[in-house]
Amino acid sequence: MRIFSHFQALPKTGFMALVGFLSLSIPLVAGAAEITGRADAIDGDTVRVGEMELRLYGIDAPELTQTCKTRKGKIQRCGDLARQSLAGLLRGRQIVCKDLRPDPDGRPAAICFLGPININENMVADGWALADRRTGGEFIRAETFAKNRHEGLWRTEFLTPWEWRLQK
Repeated sequence: MRIFSHFQALPKTGFMALVGFLSLSIPLVAGAAEITGRADAIDGDTVRVGEMELRLYGIDAPELTQTCKTRKGKIQRCGDLARQSLAGLLRGRQIVCKDLRPDPDGRPAAICFLGPININENMVADGWALADRRTGGEFIRAETFAKNRHEGLWRTEFLTPWEWRLQK
């Protein structure tokens, strides 16, 4: 399984603990070809489909309490704006989440679609999330598009979500 190649550097006891954890959690996630259901936004990069929380794989949105500053100096709650953007896209509609796998932090994650729309890519292209470099950066083109067009976060002064978390 490819998942284990990322953890070869762990000490043997840590690796075995991880194997035990994954054996309990992965069948619930990776065993399913896809998850389909009505979705609600938890934050800018996490959805709830039924009882399951899924991270949108490959993206990183501001934390709910994260703020940014407009060009006029006004402080905005960009984490909440990112959540609102995702909620507006989903509006409780049915989505399909495919390619289930753990994200770099071990949480269940997937690429999710609303019809033909790749929700993960859409959040980045709209400027409310950034490409997560830890996953290979498959959404960097969408991020460049948003940055060049000054979409979403790119209209403001902001710390990347990973920089902001380091300060907290």
